Amino acid sequence: MRCPYWIFATFFLAAVAASNASAIAIQTVQVGVPGNSPDTEVMTTDGTTGYGSVASSYRIGSTEVTNAQYVEFLNSVGRVDPFQLYLPVMTTNSWGGIIRDGVSGSYTYSVKPNAIGQGPGGTDYTYADKPVNYVSWYDSLRFVNWLHNGQGNGDTESGAYTLLGGTIIPTNGDAITRNPGARWFLPSENEWYKAAYFDGTTGTYFDYPTGTNNNPNNNLPSADTGNSANFLAGGLTTGNEPYPFTDAGDYSLSSSPFGTFDQGGNVWELHETITAPGMRGVRGGTYDGEGFNLAASHRAIAVSPSGHADNIGFRVASAIPEPSSAALCLVLVALALESRKCRRRASIASEVQSIAVANKAKR
Repeated sequence: MRCPYWIFATFFLAAVAASNASAIAIQTVQVGVPGNSPDTEVMTTDGTTGYGSVASSYRIGSTEVTNAQYVEFLNSVGRVDPFQLYLPVMTTNSWGGIIRDGVSGSYTYSVKPNAIGQGPGGTDYTYADKPVNYVSWYDSLRFVNWLHNGQGNGDTESGAYTLLGGTIIPTNGDAITRNPGARWFLPSENEWYKAAYFDGTTGTYFDYPTGTNNNPNNNLPSADTGNSANFLAGGLTTGNEPYPFTDAGDYSLSSSPFGTFDQGGNVWELHETITAPGMRGVRGGTYDGEGFNLAASHRAIAVSPSGHADNIGFRVASAIPEPSSAALCLVLVALALESRKCRRRASIASEVQSIAVANKAKR
């Protein structure tokens, strides 16, 4: 009788395919060189220094979280939306990119249709790959909790972070920190800073997240020079204020040394770190801010964790290996062990049968 491990494998892979059918894929890059030295850059905003040292390797999103990814999140956990993960301005304002339909208990969400002729040069302005905005710090934690818990119907109030009270603003808001064993999380300020400015080859830091010490330009992605970003310099990059964002990752020549995109410009990016009592921080600059905001030396200190704005978004980070990779490795190891056991059992059965035949022949 043949061993049934292949049946298990078939059913498992079918289950994985089904579970991933509506799952979002977060593209990440590895940030290595654990235990690197901190930067000596002095912040122009508060005079602090010593950012960028991280003890362990990790992965970070290659781009900001997009409208399309956030829509998948909302459709999974926002049918009632008790935590106001969606705001009406995402629909009513041209800066937002998400539509909600239905009534509480059966809400559905979708990416806004294209804005005809509103993109650069009269092209259509699309929303799916623009960075999600009008999200609060608490929204970003709930998103990574959902990732940590496997997406789908994953819990938003526990996992990478514990949010207490069952309220929009958690009762432990000022005390929220990353839980041990977090698989997905909001990057700390040091993790964000290292991914943006550190060169793992030379062990030094750049001034800008485009891998250079030279002031970047705000060319459109179609004219990316390798030191380009979406920010304010003699005018908006898109030239159209109600439609100001560029697609996440579109500046393909202007990555950081580790391979992240848009850590300078487009939207301010929330990070995990408390920067003042009751406040959290953002980094990286925005479409409507000048170039100095993109620099390593600029630390935006205070953002209310419950606040929302058209120019604030976030990117996520994860442990190594990525959770999906770790699970797949475990499954492959289990299948290999099962296959080995089956071959051993088959070998033993064959030997027993041979002995039985030989004994019968002797009789």
